[in-house]
Amino acid sequence: MSGPRILFVVDAGARVGGGHVMRSLTLAAALEAEGCEAAFLGPPAAGAVLDAFAPATRRLTAASGEARDLARAIGPEAFDAMVFDHYGLAERDHRAMGQGRPTLAIDDLADRPLGADLVLDSGPARQAEDYSGLIGPETRLLLGPLFAPVRPEFAALRETALAWRGEPVQRMLVAMGLTDLDGITARVLERLRPRIGETGLDVVLGSDAASLPGLMKIAKRDSRVQLHVDTPHMARLTAEADVAVGAAGSSTWERCTLGLPTLQVIVADNQRPAALALAERGAALVADLRAGDFEAQFDRGLMRLMRDAELRRSLARASAELCDGQGAQRTARAFLAQIRSAAS
Repeated sequence: MSGPRILFVVDAGARVGGGHVMRSLTLAAALEAEGCEAAFLGPPAAGAVLDAFAPATRRLTAASGEARDLARAIGPEAFDAMVFDHYGLAERDHRAMGQGRPTLAIDDLADRPLGADLVLDSGPARQAEDYSGLIGPETRLLLGPLFAPVRPEFAALRETALAWRGEPVQRMLVAMGLTDLDGITARVLERLRPRIGETGLDVVLGSDAASLPGLMKIAKRDSRVQLHVDTPHMARLTAEADVAVGAAGSSTWERCTLGLPTLQVIVADNQRPAALALAERGAALVADLRAGDFEAQFDRGLMRLMRDAELRRSLARASAELCDGQGAQRTARAFLAQIRSAAS
């Protein structure tokens, strides 16, 4: 007998990136390891991410990421439970699509009513009080980085990576998001190249990234630059890097799992609370793209990261303490318990 059939309703696109799909894929894999069947529903941009990273995944494609189009795309399909990773959906949408089935909402914002049985928010400073008046009395909250969905290959490399953090900087990971919002990868690389000496640069981005054509030309004449397009080897690249410059999105928890000292760049407003909380805990350095002095923030953070070995060791320890890479399994077990309870 097959396990529960779970539909993941996700968003993706030029403005929201591919992080919703990627972290949902991680949770889906954890649920499938427990015997569940997973399918995905999202706009065409979500399908593009799935094609690149999980082409065999069953999916339904909606005309857009709007609630009406998503609901229409479900049609007569039968599912036992639903996961929502879509900031544009709220309580009414969750309940209309959920139809009484067990539901999990993945959120980072705490800015709207949610109609889910479980809410996952991995923000390091998130408190239950933040959801007061936004969820029902029976909703269970899964809060903090220990619930962050991180692929198992990161946890598998954790011990090895943590053993040598703080060594001299020879390789830097640059990961500004698959969709490369507003060409941010090229902008960051332009800032880095004159300032890092002979340090190698592993630059990760998606095949549709705006920066890609220009960066391909740069990589041909700058031997320090290695491009990794739609790479399946993110865990290895993170483990092998000495430092990182990365967007303050869901890949934050991958870097924390491996204790990678990072200069985080806030590229979207919803990333700011978690990024600043990490900085307050000494787990990352931060530069805010929206700030008037972004370049100065970036340069200061970069120089500190490159020159101060003790700082790198401190960042590694603090970030690794926040997240151990087991969050997907914890969340999967909690959701399965909810599904089984509803079925009994």
